[in-house]
Amino acid sequence: MMKRHYMAALVFGLSLAGSAFSGNWNNLFDNELSNFEIWMGIPHDSVKGLPAGTPTSPDCHKGTPMGLNNDVKNVFSMIEEDGEPVLHVSGEIYGGLTTLDSFENYHLQVWIKWGDKQWEPRLHTLRDSGILYHCHGEHGAFWKVWKSSLECQVQEGDLGDFIPLAGPRAAVRTVAVEGTKRRRYDAASAEYTGGYISAWPETDKPHGEWNLMEIYSLGDTSVHVVNGEVVMVVENAQRADGKPLTQGQIQLQSEAAECFYKGMRIRSINALPKQIENKIRLKGTE
Repeated sequence: MMKRHYMAALVFGLSLAGSAFSGNWNNLFDNELSNFEIWMGIPHDSVKGLPAGTPTSPDCHKGTPMGLNNDVKNVFSMIEEDGEPVLHVSGEIYGGLTTLDSFENYHLQVWIKWGDKQWEPRLHTLRDSGILYHCHGEHGAFWKVWKSSLECQVQEGDLGDFIPLAGPRAAVRTVAVEGTKRRRYDAASAEYTGGYISAWPETDKPHGEWNLMEIYSLGDTSVHVVNGEVVMVVENAQRADGKPLTQGQIQLQSEAAECFYKGMRIRSINALPKQIENKIRLKGTE
């Protein structure tokens, strides 16, 4: 699971032999965020209290990013809520909280809920964040903030959407969304498309309630699960150079909306669980 050049089965044991899960849970959050590094992007012109001389931008896409481990506004911080450690993402500046380790063949779980604060340049739009996985290459590949990666979208009304960032591509079974230019995931479809794909069904909880987000990643296939429902299946993931994209770091976004994450944990898998397999169709299995 962790890419430290050893076999996950040897690290975690085979106590779950015969199961899709070949490893025990590994909790990623602690009070020091010791499993992560922070990359901060370009602050909006409206951000106050920055060190003198910090470059800002009216759109946060152009300019000089604040860079690695330079979170002077504590955009990413650990708090306690109801006795549990919780990651507070203020959203005030675009940024990414990135695991130090890379992962492959895993089951990721994390809970997410929205706060109330919003910031420029998305002050009057849907609240937005994201879980980026298979992150690779240098920081700042997308908008000088996030790595090249696959995104499991975290946005109001759009939990689990698929977005390839900065080069990667993949295939998703889709149908057209009537009255729009968008396409959404449909397990029954025979048509594959790429790019931004909407999740289906939409299973978001009301504002302020916790949502359970899960990603199953096996080889070049990944499955997004929201509140227990499969909402997206991504196949044939590739890097920009056409090589299979099967592993990488995991990154949580700060994107102009306050949100909270808790219970982030990961375990290795050697197959997709039967309850997932029974809900999806992969290429070559019809």
